Amino acid sequence: MKKLNFSLLLFFSAITSHYVRGHCQVPCGIYGDQNRFEQMLEDQSTIEKASKVINELSGKKDPQSQNQLTRWITTKEAHATAIQNTIADYFMAQRIKASDPKYQEKLSKAHSVIVAAMKCKQTIDPQSSASLKASILSFHKAYEGKKK
Repeated sequence: MKKLNFSLLLFFSAITSHYVRGHCQVPCGIYGDQNRFEQMLEDQSTIEKASKVINELSGKKDPQSQNQLTRWITTKEAHATAIQNTIADYFMAQRIKASDPKYQEKLSKAHSVIVAAMKCKQTIDPQSSASLKASILSFHKAYEGKKK
């Protein structure tokens, strides 16, 4: 029975280990909020570029173009997921506190980033990636307590 439990533990650790991203969820007190916003904006830029390249490659039927098309689609999905994970695993799980007077605003803005990233997965419309960028910047302003 112990071997089975240990095997299951190893199995689940192996499966989930590459999904763990961002900062630890222990009370270490070391946070890099600005780095997270910069990373999300970099991810958004990658999504924007991927959408453009996907549009360019979508009409081509040669194997190389099809290979590159698949890779860009996968890249776009991965970067949208990375943004969603940053919001959920870093900001919502660790940084946005229910005791904060601006809790509702921050939570609402964080949610809009997650939804915008989801829409980027569903479409290659340039407006989707522009909305994602606007959502990230709006969340950043609310998070930092900036008026402009």
